[in-house]
Formats: sequence, structure tokens, C-alpha cells
Amino acid sequence: MQIESIAIKNYRLFRDAMLENVPRLCVLVGANGTGKSTLFDIFSFLKDALSMNVGKALAKRGGYREVASRGFAHEPIEITLQFRLEITGRERLVTYVLKIAPGKDGKPLVEREVLRYKRGAYGAPFRFLDFSAGKGYAITNEEDFSRPDEELAREEQELDAPDILAIKGLGQFERFKAASAFRLMIENWHISDFHVSEARPSQEDGFAEHLSTRGDNLSLVANYLFEHHRDRFDRVLHAMRRRVPGVSVVEPKQTEDGRLVLGFQDGSFKDPFIARYVSDGTIKMFAYLVLLNDPKPYPLLAVEEPENQLYPELLLELAEEFRDYAERGGQVFISTHSPDFLNALTLDEIYCLRKDQGFTAITRASDSENLRSLFDAGDLPGYLWKQGLFEGLNKDVC
Repeated sequence: MQIESIAIKNYRLFRDAMLENVPRLCVLVGANGTGKSTLFDIFSFLKDALSMNVGKALAKRGGYREVASRGFAHEPIEITLQFRLEITGRERLVTYVLKIAPGKDGKPLVEREVLRYKRGAYGAPFRFLDFSAGKGYAITNEEDFSRPDEELAREEQELDAPDILAIKGLGQFERFKAASAFRLMIENWHISDFHVSEARPSQEDGFAEHLSTRGDNLSLVANYLFEHHRDRFDRVLHAMRRRVPGVSVVEPKQTEDGRLVLGFQDGSFKDPFIARYVSDGTIKMFAYLVLLNDPKPYPLLAVEEPENQLYPELLLELAEEFRDYAERGGQVFISTHSPDFLNALTLDEIYCLRKDQGFTAITRASDSENLRSLFDAGDLPGYLWKQGLFEGLNKDVC
């Protein structure tokens, strides 16, 4: 899966914004308050709307009036994703459109939900799912590409409520191929909300294959890699030895009362330090390395400001780790304020967010002829950003 474009209308700061030609590693820069966190919240909102419903996902964010762009609470919120997805053995460009409106009774409803893609090389995209206010249809034999459009089987459906996503209900059935694949994709998005304080405590002996969004199962996942994917664990340890002075061994250890702790061995000391005694930066770097060496990458990984609590010298290599993860199959979205992190990137990987008449506009750094010419001449993006040459981004630049 790879998202190719995101169009957002009437969602907080995004009155009418679009990211186009999105690469596998997509990094967002901009002044505080320009909407970097809001873009990540859109990913979280879609995941919440799928796991709960649209009404509860909006209530979690303060309700429809708080989520709609200021002054436009009477208008619908619209999110459109274009992404490449393998369906019946062939990669296709799929478009998902979700339009949410404030209902007459004050409760939000799904005004329109469409999933479409081209069946062949030519012609307009075909709607395989089309719902409005809880009623609509889905195609059950979409994988039979030898049949003409008029012979496709439409199955009419009615959902339990008008604020339920059709991909939630229909996506549980294998006969709705596109809906099922898209639902599974969103369910496996990872929007990081990592907290060092939650990654430190020891845990009861247990089992976890993937790092949680808050990182509170770090020792369990480290133990899983240690026991079942030793090559991946050794890769993490090798990187830790290079990046954190003194760290020679990291091992999950079980205490006498059955708790699992992480032990960090410093070459200068005989006994290992347990996780609660090492620095925030050490824990965070270890957590990122465990996440990025997951044998099964998340289809989408979103991380805000990974530079916090890390030495600037570590950020070039960390950026390479994120790029490697993206190339293995997990598309990565990152927000950053770090010139050192930006120096590891190409202009094609950087998107600039800036305020324009009270709302956010998004541009790709490589769309600037000035930045392209400077980059081609050997200047690094982080230095260009620090000098205020990313037009309209730094607070001292108009």
C-alpha cells in the first residue's frame, strides 16, 4: 500500500488542502500551529471512525463544530485518499472519498462514502462501494474483470446507523475485495504517541509482536525479537552500540517475581542498568530501533518530532532507518523541526505547511525553483530551512 495523494476539506486548519505525489517517506515541516499534528490526527480520526463510528470519533475531538474549519461548521468535512493497493493479484490506484455532514438532528452522518478504481487500462473509475446516510451498494464480483460493467453484481445494503462507515461492515466480508483490503490497511496504521515514561516500567511476563503506539510494551516486543527474530534484534543491538556510547549489550531479563525488564550493559560496569535508570534518549532510540526493525512493517507509520530527546548527531542515521523501513513496505509520515534530520532528506521527501489567510496551505519543497537550484548546487535542506529559505515557513520570513 502507498498513499499517493490526500485531499482535505474543512478539517480544522485544512480548509482546502492537498498533498500530491506523496513519496514513501514523507516529512512535514512548518512553524508551530500550521497543522502538522492535525494531519496526523486525520489518520487517527479515520482509524477511530473505523473502530467505533464517525459520531464517537468526532466526539473524542470535541464534536463536529470543533473539528470543522472555524466559521464553516455548517459545511461538510471531506477526506479523499488515493492509494495503490493490490487487489486480486494486481496493483490498482484506488480512491476513497468520505464526506461527513452535520445532520438535521445535530448528530453527524456519513453524507457520502465511495470506493472506486479503474477496472481496466481505459475508462472512468468504477464505484465498487457507494453509500449515503447508511444506505447504498457494493459490488460482490469485482474481481471478475472479464465481465462488462453492466454484468457486475450489486448488493444493496443498509447499515445499523448513518454514522457507521460502510467499509467497517462490508470490509469484514471477503467477497467485497476492495473494502476488505482498505479496512485491513487502516486497522494496521500506526500513529505513534510514544511516551518514555511508559516504556520504562517492567512488565508481567507476556507476549507482544508489535510495539504499541505509546511504547508501553517495549520490553515484551524486545523479548519477542530476541527469541523469534534474532537477526532483527542483533541489528538493533549493533545500531545501539554505534549510537549510544558505552552500551554493549541490551537484553530482556526476567525477575524472580516473573516481571520482564530491559537490562542495558555499560562496558564500564559489571552489572547491567535496568531501563528505569538509563537516559530518556537511550530508551527512545532503542524504542525507535525496535519499531523500525519490526519483521512486518505497518502499512503506514506516523511519528511526530522524532528528534526530541536525541542528540543531533544521531538524526542522520535515524532518518536512514525510517527510509529503510519505508522501502521495506511501510509508508512513513514524519513531522520535524530539526535541520539535522532534514539534512538526510531529498527535497522530494519534504512538504511545507504554512498559514495562508488563516488556513493551512501545503507545498512540496521540490516545487520551489530556488530550493531546487540550491539543493542541486550542494546545499542541504536543513541548512536551507534554518536560513529561512523555505518560503513562508520560518517565523522571521514573510
